[in-house]
Amino acid sequence: MEVDEKVEDDDDMNGQDEEEEESSSSDEGGEDTVYVPGDKLEEGQTLEVDENAYILYHQCSLGPPCLSFDVIQDQVKADFPLSVTCVAGTQAAKVTANNIVVFRMSNLHCVRPVDEDEDSDVDEPEEERPQLKMAGIKHAGCVNRVKYAKIGPTPVVAAWGENGTVSIWNLSNVTARLDMPAKEVFREESAPLQAFTGHGTEGFALDWSGTELGVLASGDCSKNIHVWQPADGGVWNISPKPYASHTKSVEDIRWSPNEKNVMASCSCDRTIKVWDVRVDPSKACMLTQGNAHFTDVNVIDWNQSEPFLLSGGDDGIVKVWDLRTFGGISDPVASFKHHSSPVTSLEWHKEDSTVFASSGADDQIVLWDLALEPDTEAAVDNDKTKELPPQLLFIHQGLQDIKELHWHHKVPGLIVATSHTGFDVFKTISV
Repeated sequence: MEVDEKVEDDDDMNGQDEEEEESSSSDEGGEDTVYVPGDKLEEGQTLEVDENAYILYHQCSLGPPCLSFDVIQDQVKADFPLSVTCVAGTQAAKVTANNIVVFRMSNLHCVRPVDEDEDSDVDEPEEERPQLKMAGIKHAGCVNRVKYAKIGPTPVVAAWGENGTVSIWNLSNVTARLDMPAKEVFREESAPLQAFTGHGTEGFALDWSGTELGVLASGDCSKNIHVWQPADGGVWNISPKPYASHTKSVEDIRWSPNEKNVMASCSCDRTIKVWDVRVDPSKACMLTQGNAHFTDVNVIDWNQSEPFLLSGGDDGIVKVWDLRTFGGISDPVASFKHHSSPVTSLEWHKEDSTVFASSGADDQIVLWDLALEPDTEAAVDNDKTKELPPQLLFIHQGLQDIKELHWHHKVPGLIVATSHTGFDVFKTISV
């Protein structure tokens, strides 16, 4: 699946020329059919995006791929043409070429329907052409995970490096550069506000508390979690003793959106744990869901308003857990086996408590709505779609090796996702 709408940038972080991607045209006179992931394309068949299914759809590339990013929610133009700002960490092949990148996609217009008599290859009007602007901070090595926060007036990002260091960076200067009229990409060489090497190995789990300003948790591939508490002088006190109830790599951490001392974590040991950080780390694990998945538990997310927790694993299954009956070997309240490869990211919609999105290594982003039920009276003409879960709203494709997705809080229904092929930003007619 390809889309012609590309965000243009003036430069990339490596200074390399951006390659133009050629779009394949469909065979004239060919019959349009519904494609369900897993179907085998016959010779001569190609996938084309159905633009009628999108309100907005754009793509961009920062140069090297980014394993992780976060949306800077407070820097947005929420009416058309949209402007969206994010921060990402690169995975450049050359270790010294890595950066923490703040980037803004602006002048994002809604999808322009193509008339039947109109040539689909006609360029869009110059005034509707989307733009990309970037500014970066040099980072020593690849970046595994980034998380954005605003502490008072200061925008900061926490970054997990593959070199085993967790660092916090001030983004004030680079975000300000996005508002300056310069075509060149600004690269800053500066020291982090604080760096922590106490994990002793690399990791991926990282999350800022949404209820306690400046509180951070980081988890590593050796099973340990450390909690960062803000102190005077713009520094953090980091728990010297780790929270170490897991027996294998900690893959993800999420703070409770309602209880300021509670966080959840998931691990390659197939468990999901809930912690109370007021207690000594050796006794802080309050609940453990054993055998949460058949294999590694990769990602979790708290529902903002309901007592539900989402989880996704290497088994390709997405599960919904009720925290009121959580722990031991309890069953999830819902389980969806749609992804054919490991689940790489998932996130609840921030306003609609029944809607969430998931992504997988099967190159799919799927939108779900738990409120939907099977319609026994509706006729299903396509046997393939009949097999899909009734809660499945939408399948977005066209990315390769999807790593992370996030909803935009200020633009309801807007999703940004990163993959090996770059970033997609889209809003469907379904949400």
